[in-house]
Amino acid sequence: MRSPLKIVHRAILKELAVTFSLSLIFLNFILMMEKVLRLSRILSGVGASVSDMARIIFYLQPQIMILTIPMSLLLATLLTYGRLNADNELTILKTAGMSFGGISLPVLLFGSLCFVMGLLVSFSLGPFGAGKVRDTIARIVTQKAPMAIEAGIFNTSFRDIVILVRNKPAPDEMRGIFIYDSRNPKEPKVLSAKEGRVYADREYNLSLYMKDGFIHIVRPGGSTEIFFSGYNLSLNLSTEGPTRKNSEMTPRELLKEAQGKEPKGKIPFLLELHRRLSLPSLCLLLMFLGPPLSLLSGKSGRLGGLTIGLGVFTVFYIMLVYGENMARTGKIPHYVGAWLPTLIIGISSLLAFRKAGAR
Repeated sequence: MRSPLKIVHRAILKELAVTFSLSLIFLNFILMMEKVLRLSRILSGVGASVSDMARIIFYLQPQIMILTIPMSLLLATLLTYGRLNADNELTILKTAGMSFGGISLPVLLFGSLCFVMGLLVSFSLGPFGAGKVRDTIARIVTQKAPMAIEAGIFNTSFRDIVILVRNKPAPDEMRGIFIYDSRNPKEPKVLSAKEGRVYADREYNLSLYMKDGFIHIVRPGGSTEIFFSGYNLSLNLSTEGPTRKNSEMTPRELLKEAQGKEPKGKIPFLLELHRRLSLPSLCLLLMFLGPPLSLLSGKSGRLGGLTIGLGVFTVFYIMLVYGENMARTGKIPHYVGAWLPTLIIGISSLLAFRKAGAR
């Protein structure tokens, strides 16, 4: 026969898991929208398909989960234990002789699992997903950007460049090319060529190779015309293209990049490494903060738990961003800026848990 305590713990764990999953999906969707809207401005101009966007959304998930795993843990704890408190089930368990620590055992176990999950995402899946997003965007751009240039229509998909072609015998071949290049405002250029071809190198850099044409360069003191038999023009998207960021680097790569640099040059890499550690570690602290906070939110229903949870994370994230900015300017050491918000949350969590257990 199973112990009544194990039955209670199993029921609470099941409710925690369901609520955590729903919270994770909800928060990932909310935080993902900003990234998707920003990327859509890049990809819509080159004709990205629905499957392309779905692939990018899938690869974005690990990067977002670095932040949403601890957020979902706190929300799941507040909603689950808040519901138990609202239904007076916590009072019944205490009357039956169960301590507050015993009642909180399921969230302590679940928080430890979230900590391991957070480390896996932060150190492995996150960098992998970030690299995949960059490669996928680059591949889509290089494959479909030539198709975005239509005959007889002014194309502005490329930054500070307007392209007009008379006809296109093939997707990457053009004839009757006219280009206005204003990337250098002091010396705008007008290019014209009989034919050309768009191609990409191994680094996913787009170029337009043109034959039999001329370049008209306007300068403050006059103008210059240059005739060419072959000319290579590099193309850049109207929005910044994908570049390798710190979020794509593994911890070993971050440490390697930090070595040999000046103190100010090390800070961005070290802050990224600290964030990879501090956000998963937050799960170990929030599992002590959630049950005491649920005593406050229980009587106000699920909306109260959601409000308190988002409020805690808003305060934490503001402190984290402020501390990292202070570290970047050299006003405080980088480890202080990275870990002080976590330390504050940790002390508050332990004090709240101890106070709730003493009641």
